[in-house]
Amino acid sequence: MSRHKSKSIPGRNLRLAEQIQKDLAGLIQREFDVSRVGLITLSGVELTPDYAHAKVYFTVLGAEPDATQVLLNEKAGWLHSQLYRMLHIHTVPTLHFLHDDQIVRGLEMSQLIDRAMRSGPDSGVPDEPDDKA
Repeated sequence: MSRHKSKSIPGRNLRLAEQIQKDLAGLIQREFDVSRVGLITLSGVELTPDYAHAKVYFTVLGAEPDATQVLLNEKAGWLHSQLYRMLHIHTVPTLHFLHDDQIVRGLEMSQLIDRAMRSGPDSGVPDEPDDKA
């Protein structure tokens, strides 16, 4: 029975994704003008099992998400080359930037819940019917 596992180690995928996120965040902070692209926050990186591609999720304040996504994807090749210099791995993934709208959706859901709570039953009406007959 062989001890060698053919599948990649799951922990390595997570560690590499976290390192890519950390390094990209530093690069973006140093190299991009906030007044042009807004304040970009990387919210996650998903790697394919073969490390060939990475989906980089971001949020942005102070700029349109679509315009920022276009700019980031235009600069993906340059960011890839910078990562290649920083990381000591054989394959640096191709970067694909995607706007992470989970935060926006979460805020919208929170507002809906707040509205429903405000327009809910009056505080004078009991929650359960009276069983006294």
